[in-house]
Amino acid sequence: MYNYIKALHLIFVVTWFAGLFYIPRLFIYHIEASKKPSPDREILTKQLQLMTKRLWYIITWPSAVLCTFFAIWLLILMPGWLQQPWMHVKLGFVLLLILYHLRNHQIFKQLQRNEVNYTSNYMRIWNEGATIILFAVIFLVILRSAVNWIFGVVGIIGLGVLLMLGIRLYKKVREKNPEA
Repeated sequence: MYNYIKALHLIFVVTWFAGLFYIPRLFIYHIEASKKPSPDREILTKQLQLMTKRLWYIITWPSAVLCTFFAIWLLILMPGWLQQPWMHVKLGFVLLLILYHLRNHQIFKQLQRNEVNYTSNYMRIWNEGATIILFAVIFLVILRSAVNWIFGVVGIIGLGVLLMLGIRLYKKVREKNPEA
């Protein structure tokens, strides 16, 4: 039974992250649509609100709930994991992921009300939050070492720097070629 529960947990991890990777991208499109002239602004905004609502409520939220449900079930089946230092660190990152998810929910609700409080460039940076958390969790689960997590933190900071450089480069490319 353990392997079935683990497989279901992993399936919902993947679908949850898929939603968390795509939702900020839709936020970016929504923010950029809000700057377009009428009637493009209204048409795009309405379509993006519908797409975002479907992604958020049909894929992302159910995946988060089911992922968490199966994770708790796994911990019930394997209570010894809660004694492992790597699991403590992993659960810390899971808490960050839940906070990231809840913050995305707040942004989602704002954009559903056509309240644009962020720039598209801010959202591009925000979009990388799930990526950094995913890297941390995967390495912790595979290596199962909290002792060497300092190397992991340095690696995550390095990944963050690379992502920021990529965003800056993309911004320059967009400034030269708005269609990129």
